[in-house]
Amino acid sequence: MAQEQWAAVDEYLGERYAPEDPVLIAARRAADEAGLPRVAVSPLQGRFLQVLARTVQARRILEIGTLAGYSTIWLGRALPADGRLVTLEHDPAHAEIARANLARAGLDEVAEVRVGAALDTLPELVGEVFDLVFVDADRPSVPEYFRWALELTRPGGLVVVDNVVRRGAVVDEANLDAELRGVRRFHELLAAEPRAMATSIQTVGAKGHDGFTLALVLSEG
Repeated sequence: MAQEQWAAVDEYLGERYAPEDPVLIAARRAADEAGLPRVAVSPLQGRFLQVLARTVQARRILEIGTLAGYSTIWLGRALPADGRLVTLEHDPAHAEIARANLARAGLDEVAEVRVGAALDTLPELVGEVFDLVFVDADRPSVPEYFRWALELTRPGGLVVVDNVVRRGAVVDEANLDAELRGVRRFHELLAAEPRAMATSIQTVGAKGHDGFTLALVLSEG
């Protein structure tokens, strides 16, 4: 019953605050037709990311984990005309779907999809500075992604990490699942990090029970 109610509330709020247009609907459909996992952010979560990007007046955004580019579209639409978005995707087939979706959204000149393991492509960004980094990729590597995000984000910028609660399983220390271990290591790393002020919020909705971590960067890496 709880899941049904969460999904119903998501639909109610989504219709009012984050209605999908044909471009976003087509992006989801392309992902489904290609058999990609249904793990993209919800429309409300996409709007949440967009609001955060506008709040920090983001001109340069980095996304770690592209999939079909659904969240990329939400973030790209938050940028000014001269803004830039770099999104990192491990799977070349996923990257091609994302590029097509971004072109349909009119963002192909704004958003660059880089292909390869993120821990290999992140070093290529050294020297660049981002206003917002969104981490939504494989959980075992989240601590390493966060370390890179901290290095690449300006003071006053924001790092957002998705899927940090894992249906509440994050508190089960006896669960040695690799994804949970990665998430717990990330929380421990961030809790001890003096260069960021952070909080995590639990979320419920159509995607179930999970959460986001928001880390405000206080000083340069």
